[in-house]
Amino acid sequence: MNAEQLQFNLDPVIQRLLEEAYSLLAALPLLLLALIMVWLCWALGGWLSRRALLERVASRNPFMRDLTRTTVRWSATLIGVLIALEIMNATALVGAVLGTAGVLGVALGFAFKNTMENYLAGILMSLRQPFAPKDHVVIDGNEGVVVALTSRATVLMTLDGNHLRIPNALVFSSVMLNYTRNPSRRFAFDVGIGVNEDLVRAQRIGTDKLNALDGVMDTPPPRAYITALGDSNVQVRYHAWVDQRSHDFVSVKSEAIRQVKLALEAAEMDMPEPIYRVQITERGSAPQATASAQASRQTSAEDAAIDMRVKPDLDAQIAQDQHQRGSEDLLDPNAPRE
Repeated sequence: MNAEQLQFNLDPVIQRLLEEAYSLLAALPLLLLALIMVWLCWALGGWLSRRALLERVASRNPFMRDLTRTTVRWSATLIGVLIALEIMNATALVGAVLGTAGVLGVALGFAFKNTMENYLAGILMSLRQPFAPKDHVVIDGNEGVVVALTSRATVLMTLDGNHLRIPNALVFSSVMLNYTRNPSRRFAFDVGIGVNEDLVRAQRIGTDKLNALDGVMDTPPPRAYITALGDSNVQVRYHAWVDQRSHDFVSVKSEAIRQVKLALEAAEMDMPEPIYRVQITERGSAPQATASAQASRQTSAEDAAIDMRVKPDLDAQIAQDQHQRGSEDLLDPNAPRE
């Protein structure tokens, strides 16, 4: 192979590059016009996103306000890009871009399925909020006080002071129990009464004591029902209602059980414990019994005052968390509720 065969002819390459350069120079005015069009649409989108109409539409929801602003701005920019491609006579490129965007959207949809579900659930719950800040709720078996609603998760503070994040998709599709929505809440407890006692009297003693207890509502009044007949006693169930806005539910229930027990004992009502029979087979003399196996119970005439008001145990932690969170919380106490 000689040197003449290895010599390359660069003239066609140079000619093609010059033609492309001339074409690019000729298209510079159209390219500049297209860029100006994109910039104008971007500026127009920014101007529209700051209009008072959009502020009124999403004035109570910062998440929807930011989402609406972003959507308006990028929609206007997309229109500008399409116009710019039309100016550049690149309609074929428009079809290719849209097709690629469709395929890419499907792929991203499968890849970020859970993220998109949480995001969409957050949008829906921010529009029609199922709970308010500091509501006491149980969501899918998780109990706590509502701290915040973000775009991806609902944040609860458990009753023992721990942070709990639940994905919005799970919150949106789960059964939810809200203890705060209705401030009146009923408690119940059972007491075993001897089978030979006057059960109507036992019911009346318990309900009278509940009526006199601080924190128990007058309407609906306390009630008592006979629920079961056991081996050694009859089960009497006492019901009463508590206004959770002023009194702590657990404290009132605890004091109600104590007071009813003391009232039944003061009335000398028999409250038998389960009876077990023990058979001793060991031979030998049994020790002499002491003088008395049971000591008489004496109730104090003056009970210690028990505070049954609402306990703000978690308020400080919730307030600190909300302060650190800033504008991420999508909950609004004045927003419409489901």
